Amino acid sequence: MARTTPADLAAERSLDASELSRRSFAATALGGALLAAATPGARAQSSPQPLPRPRMMQQSDVAPLKVAMLVYPRMVMLDLVAPQSVLQMLNSDIHLVGETREPVATDLGLPVTPTCTVDECPRDLDVLFVPGGLMGSVACMKNPAILDFLADRGVRARYVTSVCTGGLVLAAAGLLRGYEATAHWAVTDLLPLMGATKVDTRVVHDRNRLTGAGVTAGLDFGLTLAVLLRGQEAAERTQLILEYEPAPPFHKGTPILAGPERVAQMRTGRVWMDGQARDAALAAAKRLGL
Repeated sequence: MARTTPADLAAERSLDASELSRRSFAATALGGALLAAATPGARAQSSPQPLPRPRMMQQSDVAPLKVAMLVYPRMVMLDLVAPQSVLQMLNSDIHLVGETREPVATDLGLPVTPTCTVDECPRDLDVLFVPGGLMGSVACMKNPAILDFLADRGVRARYVTSVCTGGLVLAAAGLLRGYEATAHWAVTDLLPLMGATKVDTRVVHDRNRLTGAGVTAGLDFGLTLAVLLRGQEAAERTQLILEYEPAPPFHKGTPILAGPERVAQMRTGRVWMDGQARDAALAAAKRLGL
């Protein structure tokens, strides 16, 4: 048998390293190509498509719901994804609508990429939805492009909806005038300035308007909307899939339960933000002729 010399071992190691390098390069190139194909910049911009529906949600016995969910910088991620989770389970074509197709930053630092712009969004919708996020909402209340989009789609939408401070944006667009509505507890007092009737409950349903209170109300809101869209059986099935039966470790999640002292402390830290929201509401009221 031939003896293996140190020179032979060195040559083998060199070949192994070369092969490893070649394979690593190929894998990196393939991964880069896949990533590029998945990124928004690599997708065709001319034909907006809704988010893909999971195979289990592609029910053949019901037509997909057409849903537009506004996304904007500084929104609260949970305001969006809680209702979105419910709507996804109801067999929906969901369009995430931004002023542009650029990713928007959220409160968590996780970006959300719109699937279409306000101009590209379908005109006739089953659900028009606006999430919250106070300073982002204030910016929307001052943005003619966003307000015009909401006013236009809201006229024809089967349901016009919001969670948290998204209710302020709907009101600024004139879509809550003459309707009962709610929003985050810290800013519900601004709704009447824009023609709405404030109701301090977790979810408010008035004709084809459905508004939810702050952040976590998004699941209650979503299941209430599910009943209206697909019936109670579908809503209850969705609730079971989500295993949604809240049992908080303590009961301090509303101003009444938290008590006046804690609420006063929190309002002290919100003076500037809430003042900005009030200014935007007053400006909207003036624009709406109220």
